[in-house]
Amino acid sequence: MSTVLFWFRNDFRLHDQPALHTACAGEPRYLLPVVCLPDPDEITPWGFARMGPHRRAWLADALHDLERQLARLNCPLLICAGPPATALPQLARAVGASAVVCEEIAAPQEQAEVAALRAAGLTVRTVWQSTLLDPASLPWPVQALPASFTPFRQAVERLELAPPAPLPPPTALPPWPPGFAPPASLRVAAPAGAARPADARASFPYGHPGWHGGETAGLAHLARYLARGLPVTYKQTRNALCGVDFSSKWSPWLATGALSVRRIVAELRRFEAAHGASDGSYWLWFELLWRDYFRFVHLQHGAKLYRERGLSAAPRRPKNHPHDARALERWRQASTGAPLIDAAMRELTATGYMSNRLRQVSASYLVHELGGDWRAGAAWFESQLLDYDVYSNQGNWLYIAGRGNDPRGGRRFNLDKQAAEHDPQGTYRQRWSAP
Repeated sequence: MSTVLFWFRNDFRLHDQPALHTACAGEPRYLLPVVCLPDPDEITPWGFARMGPHRRAWLADALHDLERQLARLNCPLLICAGPPATALPQLARAVGASAVVCEEIAAPQEQAEVAALRAAGLTVRTVWQSTLLDPASLPWPVQALPASFTPFRQAVERLELAPPAPLPPPTALPPWPPGFAPPASLRVAAPAGAARPADARASFPYGHPGWHGGETAGLAHLARYLARGLPVTYKQTRNALCGVDFSSKWSPWLATGALSVRRIVAELRRFEAAHGASDGSYWLWFELLWRDYFRFVHLQHGAKLYRERGLSAAPRRPKNHPHDARALERWRQASTGAPLIDAAMRELTATGYMSNRLRQVSASYLVHELGGDWRAGAAWFESQLLDYDVYSNQGNWLYIAGRGNDPRGGRRFNLDKQAAEHDPQGTYRQRWSAP
């Protein structure tokens, strides 16, 4: 195999990169790392941009960092405009490559991208690498995955399943094909980051040094979090609504693959060996297992998770109760009249982030109080969240709507109770009472 195209998807890192190791395992003479930019003008069926300005800025950070790291290995990153189904076959013809290696992503659009490449005559090898646990290590075939999280977690912990050790970053890579000049119609510069928000209220201030996207910043943040001993207090603080330290804040780097979840757990285990395990460090593991579970659910159910009915046997929305587009707009524009919801939606628009507790409460309000279509809410979170993750986003919205993996048939949060428990002095509501 003389030349291999390595297609970065949601894995913008060099540490713990099984797919990249696979691409180099056959000792190709040449390697062409490539990323295909998403269409910045794509609009969702609900009428707004699929990728908003915060996600675009975060992606730009990740790509600039990856560019710098690959340049140091003398194997530059090629950034392409246009969909993979167009760009990658054209590149393969230009360099005489027939093989593409990439991360496996078990979501419909990403699966369709790989199918289109194979239909174009390319050999595509995909590598599953975004979970802690290897699917083959589970005590059941993925099609027999438990229908809810608790028995999944209990089996994993009873059997003491552990993730593989993370792989080290490569110290060398094969070069580009000699004399290769990318077609001008494809090659573009890394996207410029949008203006970074300088809002002092932000719980994830990605406009500040140390909070930028990319592998370098992600690994530094992980090291700081552990060095400050914050895992010990995680369980007590994780339901807070604002601040930089109440949660791990790993999720934005995990979302672009700039941080490997296996590297996180390896470092967490080292922390526990030095300082002792705690409820807080266990709860971090617990949440990362939830992340795994949503990924395995995608392997199990695929496109069913994107239907209006999801996994539910209940019928679709009755025709006499259509989705209320005006209610969705009030929710998006933070004009519902519910102070906690409006504060949360203002924070999301201003910073690209909101706490996990507020994501659940806001989702519940759209679905159960406003009668909105859960898919519209999922699409808005996809557009806005720095840490948008296709698996967790879809899984959590289905969970709230009662159309996913929830034995209780959905979660309807009492807004007054949530405000009293998590914002008793109204501090958060006052903080985000205005744009």
